Amino acid sequence: MSEQARRQASDPSGPTGQLATWLANFDLSAVPDTVRERARLLLLDGVGCALVGAQLPWSRTAVESVMALEAEGPCSIIGWGRKATAPVAALLNGTFIQGFELDDFHPLAPLHSASLILPSLLATAERLGGIRGDRMLAAAIAGFEVGPRVGLALHGGQMLSRGWHSGPVFGTHAAAAAVGLLLQLDAAGFEDALGLAATQSAGLMAAQYEAMSKRMHHGFAARNGLYAAHLAASGYSGIQRVFEREYGGFLSTFGEGHNPDATQIAHGLGDHWETPRFVLKAHAAMGGLHAGIDALLDLVATHRFRAEDVERIDVDLSHAVYHHGWWDLARPITPIAAQMNIAYALAVTLLDGEAMVRQFAPERIDRDDVWALIPRIRAHHDAGFDQAGALGRGRTRLRIRLRDGTELLAEQPAPKSALHPMSREQVVAKYRRLTDGLLPAQRQRAIEDCLLSLDDLEDSTTLTELLAGPVGSAMS
Repeated sequence: MSEQARRQASDPSGPTGQLATWLANFDLSAVPDTVRERARLLLLDGVGCALVGAQLPWSRTAVESVMALEAEGPCSIIGWGRKATAPVAALLNGTFIQGFELDDFHPLAPLHSASLILPSLLATAERLGGIRGDRMLAAAIAGFEVGPRVGLALHGGQMLSRGWHSGPVFGTHAAAAAVGLLLQLDAAGFEDALGLAATQSAGLMAAQYEAMSKRMHHGFAARNGLYAAHLAASGYSGIQRVFEREYGGFLSTFGEGHNPDATQIAHGLGDHWETPRFVLKAHAAMGGLHAGIDALLDLVATHRFRAEDVERIDVDLSHAVYHHGWWDLARPITPIAAQMNIAYALAVTLLDGEAMVRQFAPERIDRDDVWALIPRIRAHHDAGFDQAGALGRGRTRLRIRLRDGTELLAEQPAPKSALHPMSREQVVAKYRRLTDGLLPAQRQRAIEDCLLSLDDLEDSTTLTELLAGPVGSAMS
């Protein structure tokens, strides 16, 4: 599209128009090196999570069920050696990345980024016949920047407290922004894409208790964002000024009665970057549980106690994490419930010394030792944590009483991986640990090299071909 033909947003000065205009003028050369590096690491981490998630039991159910309904297409399903249409590939690959609670999260505007952005970009790039790596990186950063701003406008964790699965609510916009960059939308096109994305936002947090569908929520958002951008590119119009509309607008509806802040949508665009704020997980559990796991591991390292020494563990949490991560467990439970519940996560961490893939496998979840410990763990809402606003959401206090009368106390203000972001070496080590044995070492390292030097990748087809082949099961 020529410069003369590029259209403006309907109101360039409004929140939606400012965001759409920024996206239409996005320039990778203006992005700081630290932001580019963080984006590359987020993508590498996302790919590692996808390779783990591809052949999990619930992922296999998803693939067979969806593919029985849908046609073959040009886009790769990661780790399967099968192809599907672009929307189906985005849906399934996003489901894989979110398949085992190992993927990134934004601590203040809670959503998982790679599971939204990477699948929609890979599918679009393959449908386009391949793109340069720097274009993929630019598009990914655009998506990483949009999702949190939408989440912060709805006060982030407040959405979890109200029962929404926040990521799919905020995530359609992130995927639409990323794909829109690949499709070179103008400001009016981005406004349409954001409006089309917003009207597809959804996600109920009750899926965390037992439903496989929790794994698929971000995949739905990746697919819906892809649809939004492609529809906009074809001239199909969306809701204009979607963030500021008073009746039926995104913020007025999802934020009804909760004073949404529309200024967050375009806050600091080009100067303040959200991409480095995404946290890469050190544990295979819901992000709100990580501070408690970190605190417990520190106490064990210092005081050298074991599960049989514990009389009681009390956990103090903020409102958002308490309502998201605490309920009385009744045996049996599914892996998703285990990964979302603070009692199970702390029990298995104390017993096994970590909370990674094997700690949430079905055979581990049903062992007697963990169920003997779970009744001794209780969680409580500490309203004082809520007074710190979004920064207090991840605060956790552990109060442990041992059978000999010893009382231990630890307070963790946030997950360690949020306070001290993983280095490149740590992210690479996590990727290798997760994927060791799932695919040949040469292929494993080639994928790593592609993503760590994404700016220099001549054709994204190299990456998609490496990801496409079958992989092993992380639970075998």
